[in-house]
Amino acid sequence: MNKYEEGMAILEEKFGGGKDNIVALATIALEPTGDGRPRPVVRDVDAFYEDGVFYVVTWGESSKMRQIAGNNEIAIAVAMGWFTASGIGENLGWAMKPENAEIRLKLRKAFERWYDMANNEDNENCCYLAIRLTQGIININHHEKLYHMDFANKTATLEE
Repeated sequence: MNKYEEGMAILEEKFGGGKDNIVALATIALEPTGDGRPRPVVRDVDAFYEDGVFYVVTWGESSKMRQIAGNNEIAIAVAMGWFTASGIGENLGWAMKPENAEIRLKLRKAFERWYDMANNEDNENCCYLAIRLTQGIININHHEKLYHMDFANKTATLEE
């Protein structure tokens, strides 16, 4: 198993298997700071992980989705998972679109305790966000090992 495969196996163990993960999602605000610089915005979201992508159920008109429409570069952090990454946010559209059927089943199962209470699938603004990871760092045992993951090229290096 190469380093990338090792890293992917660690991510699957930590975040996969149908778990409901709390992920800090950072985007760039639509309004810059007073001196014109980009202003980051961060919030916690529930996310389902599968094969290098975190999926979130959200509202199409939310500030995070408007920000991603303006700049789809995002960053995430999972504090207790010791994982940070950057990636591309993609609005997959309405939850009930036929092309979302497979991920919808997975999200409903992962979030079954609260999915129906928090989401109105009859409204076309109920949408899915795919966070497609491009690079990240998996921190094992307080810097004992650091996997530097390049998801785009499917490579990784290990710092020990």
